[in-house]
Amino acid sequence: MKKNGILSRLFLGLVFLFLYAPIFVLIVFSFNDSKSNAVWGGFTLDWYVQLLSNRTVLGALQTTLLVSVLATLIATVVGTAAAIGFSSMKRRSRNLFLTVNNIPLTNADIITGVSMMLLFVFAGQVLADFSGWLNSQEWAVNANLWFDFSFNLGFITLLIAHITFDIPYVIVSVLPKLRQLDPNLAEAALDLGATRWTAFRKVVLPELMPGIVNGLLIAFTMSIDDFVISYFTAGSQVSTLSMVVYSMVRRRVSPEINALSTLMFMAVLILLVIINLRQARQDARRKRQGLRP
Repeated sequence: MKKNGILSRLFLGLVFLFLYAPIFVLIVFSFNDSKSNAVWGGFTLDWYVQLLSNRTVLGALQTTLLVSVLATLIATVVGTAAAIGFSSMKRRSRNLFLTVNNIPLTNADIITGVSMMLLFVFAGQVLADFSGWLNSQEWAVNANLWFDFSFNLGFITLLIAHITFDIPYVIVSVLPKLRQLDPNLAEAALDLGATRWTAFRKVVLPELMPGIVNGLLIAFTMSIDDFVISYFTAGSQVSTLSMVVYSMVRRRVSPEINALSTLMFMAVLILLVIINLRQARQDARRKRQGLRP
């Protein structure tokens, strides 16, 4: 038994070594004074200074943060509402909708990205044809009206794509809190004279807030870290940070890429630490209260 325990720990150590050694090397060489990725030339912060003065990177950072924040907020509201709707369904209907909700979680990103790109292209063509038909009508010509409902791949399609794959994560995070919620609490608030909105805002929502915040953080993490779906739905005029990293790597592996990748890794790591600390704190609180985590 002791030998098996040592082998298990050794195997686990090797797994973590292969997973995190490349990231550690990347972080170390982001402070390398040399352009070489194999020879250490001294400590410097010049690559971070050059990175923060790169307009392309700053523009991509602005786009990434804007898309991530907007997609996270919208997905949190829609996902919370959907989770509440799922919880009020009958068991068979709820299981059916949860299965549909879990498909984006298990589906390959490239399939989701390509399918959404085809959907947006098809929708844009349909809207362009509809605009052309309206503009050809006699009443529109006589009134000097011009209709243009077409759109191309860009910021809007990128935002819609991020909202779409963020919503399932919010639903999965909020549903466990709904299962733990005592249904009599809202009814008691209604019996005491509260309106349905007041009962939801002051009784139900505070109980769901830990799950909502966890879903928000996970959605933001997934959105800011996404590359494949963004690559297929952003078009040629919009770029996210991950897309900029990809385009930079195709030319050459610059130390600026190490610096940018380090910053992205640290941002995602901080969010994941926050999520896990919140979950551990909630489990400890429920354990103290004698409840099941």
